Amino acid sequence: MSAAPHYPFTAIVGQDDLRLGLLLNAVSPAVGGVLVRGEKGTAKSTAVRALAALMPDVDVVPGCRFSCAPGSPDPGCPDGPHTAAEAASRPARMVELPVGASEDRLVGALDIERALADGVKAFEPGLLADAHRGVLYVDEVNLLHDHLVDLLLDAAAMGASYVEREGVSVRHAARFLLVGTMNPEEGELRPQLLDRFGLTVEVAASREPEQRVEVVRRRLAFDDDPAGFAARWADEEAALRERIVAARALLPSVTLGDAALRQIAATCAAFEVDGMRADIVMARTATALAAWAGRTDVTSDDVRQAALLALPHRRRRNPFDAPGLDQDKLDETLEEFKGDDDPDPDPDPGPDGPGGGPGGGGVPPQGGEPEVAPDEASAPADAPAPAPAPGPGGAEQAPVAAAEPFRTKVLSVPGLGEGAAGRRSRARTAHGRTTGAVRPRGALTKLHLAATVQAAAPHQRARGRSGPGLVVRRDDLRQATREGREGNLVLFAVDASGSMAARRRMSAVKGAVLSLLLDAYQRRDKVGLVTFRGSSAEVVLPPTSSVDAAAARLEQLPTGGRTPLAAGLLKAHDVLRVERLRDPSRRPLLVVVTDGRATGGPEPLALAARAAGLHAAEGTASVVVDCEAGPVRLGLAAELAARLGGAAVTLDELRADSIAGLVRDVQGTSRRAA
Repeated sequence: MSAAPHYPFTAIVGQDDLRLGLLLNAVSPAVGGVLVRGEKGTAKSTAVRALAALMPDVDVVPGCRFSCAPGSPDPGCPDGPHTAAEAASRPARMVELPVGASEDRLVGALDIERALADGVKAFEPGLLADAHRGVLYVDEVNLLHDHLVDLLLDAAAMGASYVEREGVSVRHAARFLLVGTMNPEEGELRPQLLDRFGLTVEVAASREPEQRVEVVRRRLAFDDDPAGFAARWADEEAALRERIVAARALLPSVTLGDAALRQIAATCAAFEVDGMRADIVMARTATALAAWAGRTDVTSDDVRQAALLALPHRRRRNPFDAPGLDQDKLDETLEEFKGDDDPDPDPDPGPDGPGGGPGGGGVPPQGGEPEVAPDEASAPADAPAPAPAPGPGGAEQAPVAAAEPFRTKVLSVPGLGEGAAGRRSRARTAHGRTTGAVRPRGALTKLHLAATVQAAAPHQRARGRSGPGLVVRRDDLRQATREGREGNLVLFAVDASGSMAARRRMSAVKGAVLSLLLDAYQRRDKVGLVTFRGSSAEVVLPPTSSVDAAAARLEQLPTGGRTPLAAGLLKAHDVLRVERLRDPSRRPLLVVVTDGRATGGPEPLALAARAAGLHAAEGTASVVVDCEAGPVRLGLAAELAARLGGAAVTLDELRADSIAGLVRDVQGTSRRAA
């Protein structure tokens, strides 16, 4: 049965920069892949999947599961050694890595039982082997688990994948074009993986009605008759495929002159990018741009376009920085270091060359998030929250800027969890230090060698052992149990009432919360934000992996009105109740930022105490950041912490370099704690 046709690459409307970034990698895989950032529904996945059909066929050794090239097979190939044989040609593969894939699915599985008992390296290749000399595509790459990110980084850096299990190892080549797509609303990438992508492009839906109409018209036509629609675009697809082949053939002849190299080096230095990878990627991208345009000389325009594709994501210093370049500064740098021998640029360096056509090749949008029309029905998650109406207890005050963030102490959930991999609280994980051994449930993945030998040793005489080897049976195998760290749900409940409204005080409070958000980003937590002021509380940001969205909402937070502390605690309780149903393995940490005061309504302190009791009864780990200031201190925040069953820290004590200690575990009980 033939595979269903993909949406044709040449039928994609607009998205010139996305298509150009993908095509440059098809011309020169050494560019290093592309990261596609953008809002949902912008054809990111459609374009990536369509690219595979344009990739030239690859010659492989017949029967090799690792796609060795006939002319230069991998000398360490597990299916080798390969002798001279007739080459087999097959289409280039595009392999998709699911976000929830296991380690064995990515790198391959080694049968430890056969390796110990029979001395046979029985290896089942993983996705990295399938992607060798092809495309490895990761949708929602920013949600990929840390241990898979580490494996991808290793393979991308070394061009090979290593699978090791207790001294038994297998290695195979793994050179692939890495393509990732992500929605920034759901969180940012770790800097190490971000730097591994050669290029980045920002995509957004067109605001032009006619272009949107054409998008819908083509999509409906494809859904009604995929084969017929693909056939109508077959000629354009064939022409684009031929152009890729021609550009690949021309690539070795392209000259990167000294003037262009000076411009590249000066640009990377001017924008203060870390390391030398940016210079190398820019050089390869500029060369690929020249080959794509059918030229053998690199121009200043090639260098400029390469900078716009290769540098924005390398200039981020923290997750709250928007990617982008100052184009005036870029132009000044290029002009300053422009050589006299710079050739005339091609008048149309886009994907479809001088003749125009369905390809694009414009300049990526710079300077932050994609432009959003004011009448857009649904705002992105990182857009500023609308300011609530003033509460009855006082006038609303304008938002104040946050103080400079600082490194915070580690706040952790007590006990031993089993949540998503992260870096905050202790948990049973697939990675970490070995703490014991158990009988395996299903396939063995992490062998505990000492426990296995200990289980097999008493039975050697009964099993007829006569040589030096150990007779091992499946019942002897023991799975290692390991302890590492998990990510938690950190829910902030922030007091935005009039008692917190002093400008210097609120600035310090926002700086503290921003510092905790940075800490949550580094520890791979989900975060949520509840605020209370006036007469009610609201969920400003539902739990998300996007800490920059939380920071944007925090920045626009107004203050004023009474202090409905009970309402804030009850709203936080509702959020945590829903999240426990949605993700029961992720343990929560409630961070209440308040001075402990409660006003409005009858017995506000008593109501707040009862609301705090709900959290304590459910074992929610909590910490109260005491924001009380002035010579007279009532100690209400400490009383609230006691009722929550947690701890209280002042703003000064929250700093990692304070004398109160380096690490503070949140005191409290948890029903899920071991």
